[in-house]
Amino acid sequence: MIIGIDGNEANVENRVGVNQFAFGVLWGIYRIAKEKNLFLKKKVRFLIFLKNQPQKDLPPETRWWRYEVFGPQKLWVLTGLTKRLLWKKPRPDIVFFPSHYLPLISSVPLVVSVMDLGFLRWPEQFTKKDFLQLKYWTSFSVRRAKKIIAISQSTKKELTEVYNLSPSKIVVAHPGFKKIFPLSKVVDFQRVKKKYGLGKYILYLSTLKPNKNVEGLVEAFSLLKKENKFLPYQLVIAGKKGWLYQQIFAKVKRLNLEKEVVFTGFVPDEEVPALLAKATVFVLPSFWEGFGIPVLEAMAAGVPVVCSSVGALPEVAGKAAVFVDPYSPSSIAQGIAAVLKDKKKRMKMIKEGRKQVKKFSWEKCSKIILNVLLNQGNENRQ
Repeated sequence: MIIGIDGNEANVENRVGVNQFAFGVLWGIYRIAKEKNLFLKKKVRFLIFLKNQPQKDLPPETRWWRYEVFGPQKLWVLTGLTKRLLWKKPRPDIVFFPSHYLPLISSVPLVVSVMDLGFLRWPEQFTKKDFLQLKYWTSFSVRRAKKIIAISQSTKKELTEVYNLSPSKIVVAHPGFKKIFPLSKVVDFQRVKKKYGLGKYILYLSTLKPNKNVEGLVEAFSLLKKENKFLPYQLVIAGKKGWLYQQIFAKVKRLNLEKEVVFTGFVPDEEVPALLAKATVFVLPSFWEGFGIPVLEAMAAGVPVVCSSVGALPEVAGKAAVFVDPYSPSSIAQGIAAVLKDKKKRMKMIKEGRKQVKKFSWEKCSKIILNVLLNQGNENRQ
């Protein structure tokens, strides 16, 4: 059996969101296939399709794990990959796409992953081009796919309701997260502290884009400062710029918080553990999340979490977080204050968080996805 995988989402340098998901699943499938010796026992091979040469940190090539790099890069799924699947051999028995986008034409069965359908709830938070692409291509892909991988029960529920799909077509595979190494093995925090000019801080770590509600967090921080003029905390907003992010910077300036709010930009992987572990509280006040990997990373680092009570976040955080209304800066501020003021509460949250993260791993996620691919591939061969 040959399993094809679109590896492009994983094949980027600075990974966030779907890139992290694709990278974690690629490595997870690779490790399971190696451990189970699928090549010798079941003659399973993997072809990873790319439009650029593979990054050095992707799984290494073997007899059973190969990369195929081809173009053209423009509209790659609709052009290069479509031609590859139609006319070139060896032809896969099944192809997995970690993103929402499937080829319009394919003689090969396809499996697609869907992160969430937030773009349908808040189209104004996307550029017109991105919204139209997500709306129509996702609709086509979920109907065209043999199976759909949803990253949460929340996303599965959305898919069944919006597209009138049978629940049996959708398989939930919760993502894992990158384990936080002991601080002695990562970049020294003093260097990170000096680099970003940090003291005590409240941390946001994710992409800067509208659905993350960073503006609401900035307003909440402003309310905290007004209630306590000498609040000894900075608000650290860490993450790369996504889209429509300019209004976040404008809000900080409008509220005269330039000295108290620190924008780090994209944080290299080796700095993330130290940045997380030294935060007093981690906040993710998103309007919607299909999952929420940063919540798991924060809890694994021993940091109390304040997050929204919507989307998949309650599913991810369980009993370990303080939940807030993302539409109310006052609610966000009160949630943060509750954690800052109560040391016993923080200790209890940290303990619950470390228990909660044990439920999630890339191995569990990848095992579910690999089983789907093996089953669908076998069906195609019969």
